[in-house]
Amino acid sequence: MFFRRTVLAGLTAVMLSPIAAFAASLPDLGGKTVVVVTENAYPPLQFVDPKSGKAIGWEYDAMNEIAKRLNFKVEYQNTSWDAMIQAVSDGQYNIGMTGITIKDDRKQKVDFSDPYMRSQQFMLVRGDEKRFTDAKSFGAFKDGLIGAQPGTSPFYTAVYEILDGNEQNPRIKLFETFGATVQALKTGDVDLVLTDSVAAKGYVDSSNGGLKVVGEPLGTEDFGFIFPKGSDLVAPVNAAIASLKADGTFDALNKKWFLDYKMGE
Repeated sequence: MFFRRTVLAGLTAVMLSPIAAFAASLPDLGGKTVVVVTENAYPPLQFVDPKSGKAIGWEYDAMNEIAKRLNFKVEYQNTSWDAMIQAVSDGQYNIGMTGITIKDDRKQKVDFSDPYMRSQQFMLVRGDEKRFTDAKSFGAFKDGLIGAQPGTSPFYTAVYEILDGNEQNPRIKLFETFGATVQALKTGDVDLVLTDSVAAKGYVDSSNGGLKVVGEPLGTEDFGFIFPKGSDLVAPVNAAIASLKADGTFDALNKKWFLDYKMGE
């Protein structure tokens, strides 16, 4: 049910294949500094490791490899989700990454890279939840509350696919960060959080039975990096994404972060 891929075998053979020549032909950005902004609140894509206190995750590994292949230096900065798209649009940062769904309305403000990941939204609930089992039964559970960040795909899915299409529906409690919605779920302040399979797996695996996923997928999302409109970084980053897909690097990152890694262990 969750996002699953396997690592491509034969890395030595890959290094001798035409893929190696493709990687070697990537643009060289001459060691320039590229400012990349993220939220650090979306495990396992990007988050602060509870053991080391360092910012880590799938997107950090991917971006660091992209920087290596394109020969640029990454400077990471942080901002909140609700400020990120506008800040990148305004040119405060060169790239934004935080599991951002590629959507037509967002393309009016920023340019997107090619998709680097596809995910689906799932219903994240407490491990002992028995009052509802899917979107339909939650919709009928009139006391049920959903935690969401305003302006996100989970917010709109909650409004239009689970509830009544009213964006001011009092059954939706708004939070500043995704992590805050999950904390509210754990403490019983809300009963449901919608999230993609990537984050859902991270939280379920680290919850020791405290959280689970119910129901069927509610939609498919493609994630992309964002750039200011007209950025000359889009084409080089797309070329790097293609090379990372082609040589199995993304598959290796999927295994590392979605199969092998356990938060807090």
